Amino acid sequence: MTPPSGIEQRRILKTAIPGPRSAELHARKNAAVSAGVSTGLPVYVERAGGGILVDIDGNQLIDFGSGIAVTTVGNAAPRVVERVQEQVADFTHTCFMITPYAEYVEVAEALNELTPGEHEKRSALFNSGAEAVENAVKIARSYTGRSAIVAFDHAYHGRTNLTMALTAKNMPYKHRFGPFANEIYRVPMAYPYRWPTGPENCADEAFEAFVSQLHAQVGEENTAAVIIEPIQGEGGFIVPPAGYLARVAEWCHDNGILLIADEIQTGFCRTGDWFACDREGVVPDLITTAKGIAGGLPLAAVTGRAQVMDAVHGGGLGGTYGGNPVACAGALGAIETMKAEDLPARARAIEALFVPRLRELAAKYPQIGDVRGRGAMLAVELVSDPGAKTPDAGLTAAVNRACHAAGLVTLTAGTYGNVLRFLPPLSITDELLAEGLDILEEAFAASV
Repeated sequence: MTPPSGIEQRRILKTAIPGPRSAELHARKNAAVSAGVSTGLPVYVERAGGGILVDIDGNQLIDFGSGIAVTTVGNAAPRVVERVQEQVADFTHTCFMITPYAEYVEVAEALNELTPGEHEKRSALFNSGAEAVENAVKIARSYTGRSAIVAFDHAYHGRTNLTMALTAKNMPYKHRFGPFANEIYRVPMAYPYRWPTGPENCADEAFEAFVSQLHAQVGEENTAAVIIEPIQGEGGFIVPPAGYLARVAEWCHDNGILLIADEIQTGFCRTGDWFACDREGVVPDLITTAKGIAGGLPLAAVTGRAQVMDAVHGGGLGGTYGGNPVACAGALGAIETMKAEDLPARARAIEALFVPRLRELAAKYPQIGDVRGRGAMLAVELVSDPGAKTPDAGLTAAVNRACHAAGLVTLTAGTYGNVLRFLPPLSITDELLAEGLDILEEAFAASV
């Protein structure tokens, strides 16, 4: 792994978490920033690298969050920094729709090469995951001439009006923000842990429910696209049963419906493959990417079959900042890092270290109802009654707070707020992973 410059890879706690300088800055934040922009852990970071975040009080925290799966290659990764610095010195913006530049084209070429499938592809670049999803929907509707879009229970696709309609969870994403975009329909998700008749029946029954509900309530001939996260993110790192995604893809193809794979959180080596679809050989018609694409710079993309992407009229896609040259430079540096350091393999190695420890913890604490995930995208679901699988958001919050107080950055997720998720940067050391898991075990001991 690339060594981060100047940051010792160890946890250091000089003050309580948060420290006094962070507390002072947080008071300023509350006076200056909308209350709608909340903060899960109010420590203010001044440097980061590898698996460490350094705050303004001099504390060094272990990072199991990666800025929500963004700094996959690590913060301030050398290749990203070098390319960004060069680009900033050359020019920062022209708008690709006015006077284009090579960096946008190079990112599109890389995406067309790396994303699933050997067919001819095209890409378009945007600013955020939500913007990519919105544009994927536009492209699907333009190509098919149909309007309906089908999404899944527990899905998360963004915070804009259209993507809120696609997102399943009300609080905090949708509450009091409606009315939302129409012609959006929802079907059951293959959620093995919570499937009513048991995980052994989940794949078949969930697929049958998907097909029958779409047929009855929407109609295949009205459906432009089905959008799915190969592993659901904010919904709780829900991994569908093996073969389920492939069946959905085949059914969509047979019915002239486009499959949109939302790989915004799962993409770019996070799950142990370049893309989560790769694990089962699923080739979507359109794939949306963001988060880990550019080493922390804002960039997103839609990549898809050439005939689908080219169906949109000239000027129908774009945006002032879409494919900003500095962000593109970051993406080229990040992709170079992923290739040079074989980061899919590193994600698999993290899973091999991480999952046995989580399973040991689950054997000790029955409140851990499920251990799941893939690669460096892992989670535990917490319940108060293992038999009834009653979600325990309170315990989840308590464990999360205990981790934070001990200098470990963890995140929660899940429709019911009862999932702890782990997204370490792939540049993290095995020693920091092990120490972070020790802290997690101590947090359970203090919270249960």
